[in-house]
Amino acid sequence: MRKRARIIYNPTAGREALRKDLVDILDIYEKAGYETSAFATTPAPNSAKNEATRAAKEGFDLIVAAGGDGTLNEVINGIAGLEHRPTMAIIPAGTTNDYARALRIPRDDPIAAAKLILKKNKKFKIDIGKAGGNYFMNIAAGGTLTELTYDVPSSMKSLFGYAAYLAKGAELLPQIKPVDVSIKYDDQEYRGTASMILLALTNSVGGFEQIVPDASLDDGKFTMIIVKKSSLADMLALMAKALQGKHLDDPRIIYAKATDVDVTPLSKEDRLMINLDGEYGGDAPMKFHDLKQHIEVVANLDEIPDDAITDSADFQRVEKDFVEGVGKISDEDK
Repeated sequence: MRKRARIIYNPTAGREALRKDLVDILDIYEKAGYETSAFATTPAPNSAKNEATRAAKEGFDLIVAAGGDGTLNEVINGIAGLEHRPTMAIIPAGTTNDYARALRIPRDDPIAAAKLILKKNKKFKIDIGKAGGNYFMNIAAGGTLTELTYDVPSSMKSLFGYAAYLAKGAELLPQIKPVDVSIKYDDQEYRGTASMILLALTNSVGGFEQIVPDASLDDGKFTMIIVKKSSLADMLALMAKALQGKHLDDPRIIYAKATDVDVTPLSKEDRLMINLDGEYGGDAPMKFHDLKQHIEVVANLDEIPDDAITDSADFQRVEKDFVEGVGKISDEDK
């Protein structure tokens, strides 16, 4: 019996770029040996998630998530809890496309991304995170700075990309409110104040590849960062160090690997919102578990070992300006 593929695409992602390439994309998967059909997501809640679940239960062999990180997260949530989990392919068409960056999937060329299915060395199994009853494929985070993705308008993301996030992040810095927490991770525990908590499954966080440089895609462990209580000046300095990959040994940070993490605010009055792949995923207390090699994906395996950063010139400029700006603030404080 011929294999079947279902493309679940967001018709509004990437300024509707996917629409014009859809016929060619369908043809590529047909050439790869899949009887291929497509589903356009709607504004209805869980549209991509529900379709991914339906396709998996009907025995589809491949599900292609075409859109931004939000579409990808919904597809992951649609299949991660099932016994039969189809292989997944990704065609990025969003703003940051963190997961596509980690898998070295072309992020500006949907046709090139689809053509990865034609390569011989193209599939491997990746870890997926579970947070309460939800799943995530890239990051789970808590703290004021992680809430900025809820507040950046979609139009601003499209027009300004990373600069929009940095601008909103700078606006939120004065509002940082550390929370007293208990964080149990494997056989250890941190009890104290935290400004930010980050659990990463890949090395790409908001487009930055130096924040968790040693994150592995399939080792069964989160890379965890806890930023302890930090002042505005401290947080600015840490962000600048993180952009350069110089933050791992900073005493204001706990950096560890863990399979199971349990985050609990120590005061009932403190709200700690949890961000899963850029979307609100509920409030702590919350338990997190790394599901080792849980889903098979199509990736650019020939380039994944390569740690070279492929950021655009605009992003490099924004990053450079931010680091230099923090340096000027530090000099003034002296």
